[in-house]
Amino acid sequence: MPIYARLLTLKSLNSSAEFIYPANWVGDQTILYNQIKKAELQRSLDPPPLTNGSSPSRPRNVSGPVAAFGPPGSNGELNVSVIVSTVPQDFSIESFGGPKDVGEVVLRRIARTKRNPDISATLIDAALREDTVNNVKYYKLEFRVESPSFRRHNVAVCCARDGKLYTLNCQAPESAWRSVKEEFFAMADSFSLMVDV
Repeated sequence: MPIYARLLTLKSLNSSAEFIYPANWVGDQTILYNQIKKAELQRSLDPPPLTNGSSPSRPRNVSGPVAAFGPPGSNGELNVSVIVSTVPQDFSIESFGGPKDVGEVVLRRIARTKRNPDISATLIDAALREDTVNNVKYYKLEFRVESPSFRRHNVAVCCARDGKLYTLNCQAPESAWRSVKEEFFAMADSFSLMVDV
């Protein structure tokens, strides 16, 4: 049985999230550097960069990982990440239907990209976990993503609250799935939002 570390992460509005991950895994340095760069830009007294005569671009609502961990020295194929996206305040995952319906919606978004038309995604399992105390529904999805250049196995958990969509995603090469399956389900089952007091 692996030794787990507990991570409190994600501070946004009135909520935070936590999950466990293997104690020997390390944080993704690129995300750390991007967060430092973003914080420096927000505190900077320097004027913003010039746009080379073109009109300034609108700020985009691009979601990326706010935290990611993986084995030291790995290439990123085996990791767990958390993405927080802004959604309308009244957004409800339940409006897509039950767990399998939610899974199919997620997989259609993964498989239908113009950049990678050769990607296919297959839903293996979908389940719902309810936290009645904090009124949060967690949709756990197990799925496979394949292309001519890779085969991955994923376990993801999605939930929404207060205009934020939280997604924890564990991914591994299909060839490594059997050795990480137990860890992935432990991470997914531990993912939870809390109300800050």
